[in-house]
Amino acid sequence: MPPNPPSNLPSHSVQSWLTKTRARTITQLSFFLLFLLAPALDLFRLDLTQGHFIFLGHPLTLGLRDIQQGHGSAWDAAQSIFLHAFLPVLLLVAAGLLLFWRYGRLYCGWLCPHFSIVETINRSMEKNLGKPTLWEKKHNEKIKKNTLVGNLRIFLLTASFAFLWALALLSYLITPLPLYHDLITGSLTGWPAIFLPVATLTFLTDFILARHLFCRFGCAVGFFQSLLWMANPKAMVVGFDKNRAASCQSCNSKCDAQCPMRLPPRTIKRMKLSCTQCGQCISACEQQMQNVANDTNQPLQPSVIKWVQGDEAKKVDRSPSRGTSSK
Repeated sequence: MPPNPPSNLPSHSVQSWLTKTRARTITQLSFFLLFLLAPALDLFRLDLTQGHFIFLGHPLTLGLRDIQQGHGSAWDAAQSIFLHAFLPVLLLVAAGLLLFWRYGRLYCGWLCPHFSIVETINRSMEKNLGKPTLWEKKHNEKIKKNTLVGNLRIFLLTASFAFLWALALLSYLITPLPLYHDLITGSLTGWPAIFLPVATLTFLTDFILARHLFCRFGCAVGFFQSLLWMANPKAMVVGFDKNRAASCQSCNSKCDAQCPMRLPPRTIKRMKLSCTQCGQCISACEQQMQNVANDTNQPLQPSVIKWVQGDEAKKVDRSPSRGTSSK
């Protein structure tokens, strides 16, 4: 579910806020459902019992069955391996390299099913604890104290996501429908019966205690995207207008608080290595500018932070904005 817009925004600003978040919410929710349902629909999975991948309902093999039976040459085998394995992987990697080079962790912020859970748990903790993680100080004074009901809500939500993740991963490895039947009837045995509770406990620990650390330092896919992004000085990045730094004095670092990865948006690019390009910091800054305009009856000013690319992006890594971040 998308976060709720601030209650003090006028109707046209609420509509603008919803428009900016709707696209990312749709992509995240769609990809999360695809992640859960792909094995059951035979869209993509690795069937260990059959020893090969299944893609769109068909076996995904190297096409070597006839050659193994003596109907073909070594050249035919090489062509089959190139067409069925090397070429698809090469095209997929090339497309990913170009995307990550220009936009960084776009997959993480817009598609990744783990990161969508990170944001959902952040919002749940913010609502029930007044802070998005267990390790930060409370910054929402409307939440007076932690309640048993609030803590229970967080635990049940996190445990549900952990179980869904464990079940989804298991369904990518063995035939899903018999797995679901055995689970519902309580007849799950063997290594799946061990894998499911162990994986659920592992994901539960990750989601409650270390979800941001995993995204920043433990995810190889995310880290690879970050390395490519850092290698491109003109890649899209959140830029800070340091000439208007005085506008941040009355803000109380709302952009920092909105970052799901707990990064300082107003600093240099190297300090935002694991930025997921979600744009929540920019939305928070735009909302703050709207609040200031409403309170002072002055014209609306552009946000202090915004997306920049090209030559403007090159300035982000050589013009540190000291004294503006809460870090």
